[in-house]
Amino acid sequence: MRKLLALVLVLALALPLLALAEGTYEIALVTDVGNIDDQSFNQYSWLGVKEYAEENGKTYAYYQPSEDSTDARVESITTAVEKGAKAVVLPGFLFADAVSAVQDLFPETTFIVLDTAPASAASKNTYSILYQEEQAGYLAGYAAVKDGFTKLGFLGGMAVPAVVRFGYGFVQGADAAAKEMSIQVDIKYWYANSFAPNDDIKTKMSGWYTEGTEIVFACGGGILFSALAAAEEADKQVIGVDVDQGYISPRVVTSAMKGLTVSVKLALSRLFDNGGVLPEDMQGVTATLGAKDGAVGLPTAPDSWRLKKFTVDEYNALFEKLKSGEVVVSPALEPQPATTNAVVDYQN
Repeated sequence: MRKLLALVLVLALALPLLALAEGTYEIALVTDVGNIDDQSFNQYSWLGVKEYAEENGKTYAYYQPSEDSTDARVESITTAVEKGAKAVVLPGFLFADAVSAVQDLFPETTFIVLDTAPASAASKNTYSILYQEEQAGYLAGYAAVKDGFTKLGFLGGMAVPAVVRFGYGFVQGADAAAKEMSIQVDIKYWYANSFAPNDDIKTKMSGWYTEGTEIVFACGGGILFSALAAAEEADKQVIGVDVDQGYISPRVVTSAMKGLTVSVKLALSRLFDNGGVLPEDMQGVTATLGAKDGAVGLPTAPDSWRLKKFTVDEYNALFEKLKSGEVVVSPALEPQPATTNAVVDYQN
């Protein structure tokens, strides 16, 4: 049933592609290096566009750059605007330079940027959303150790700020749980310098699993599939990222999530409820959303909760401490987190 639902979702998301040859669209999304069926950032940002548009009678479409370059992204954004977009959603850190290049060229268009902000000063028609990835990573690390895993791995795509915060939060959460349990945990930590799956990443993960690693937090889009391939051969486990990736494989024990779909829908709602103009408190603003906003967390639906010892009630109690500020997770990108009960092997 889960595979069938995933297939239906992918097909539903892909249908608007057929309409791109003609017509105009009020809301657009431009993908980064992937497509809208990447089972990660593009897909769930697109889902927010799709749901909002269909619930509110808006036309919508997506555009995929011809290559991984700022020029190609600018070209796709320009096409979206020329086809009538009043709002353009840009998911991912790769859009920092592109949105800087277009925001003043198209002052009547609103740009909603996820996971980054313009490389230059933001204009009034740009609203950026960042997330407290360190909190999501903390929850995943804490839950994994509480569930009995003592040999963990962090596989990052590239050492960009969002990925680093996920990783350092993961280390902090694992260390906190280990301290509470009076045990030691070991963490292997590595950036693959890629967000795409490849044989080198799989080989690296296979080596980790052979050396005793029990679970790997795969943080970076398609690299999940390299980790999963290794996990399947070794009969080990994986943690997903950005969205609930449990439907991809039963080996995905949990996922460190961002509220991508909800964030997009909320931003679009506020925009169009204000006559298609960003409200003053969103103009040129970069918002950072976290537990207090319900924008990060672990999936708790029955089909997604695969932790066997750590309970949903225990998770909810920890989440409330994050919301209230009783538990504070450092978002610092340097130095590496200080630990007391976690021994971390940083491999690059």
